[in-house]
Amino acid sequence: FGCSSLTQITIPSSVTSIQHSAFSKCSSLAQITIPSSVTGIEDYAFSGCSRLTQIAIPSSVTRIGDYAFEACGSLTQITIPSYVTIIGDHAFEACGSLTQITIPSSLNSIRNYTFFGCSSLTQITFEIPSYVHSIGDYAFKACASLTQIIIPSSVTEIGKCAFVECKSLT
Repeated sequence: FGCSSLTQITIPSSVTSIQHSAFSKCSSLAQITIPSSVTGIEDYAFSGCSRLTQIAIPSSVTRIGDYAFEACGSLTQITIPSYVTIIGDHAFEACGSLTQITIPSSLNSIRNYTFFGCSSLTQITFEIPSYVHSIGDYAFKACASLTQIIIPSSVTEIGKCAFVECKSLT
């Protein structure tokens, strides 16, 4: 937590979970290697890692916790593995440089504030899987570059202000 001089790290294969706030506020962390032994990225794990530009999440990961990548302002792309079923609230909040994200079909809801403030996301890099049943409160708030979003018929609930301040939506 708060290791401001840490610039890179390779997590050993003996690690199965990146716990709460493990690398939170490591503001110089630019490169990280996560082994396939990791199954969970817990709450605040990389929150505030402002120099992290991209991260490869192994296919073994099934859970991404609340605020896991919140305020990773340099993060430009991320691929969520196909077995992830939970992406926590605020997981990618304030990732203003995030232009590309791939969401797996295993995800069944988009939680509260998940992509809040991801002002660089566009319709080309994001499509809601066909069996998502809910979109949480403020889920896409302030995604200013989002021009189009396809909401599948499986969605039965859209939370309050889910698309507020999405000024480019047509």
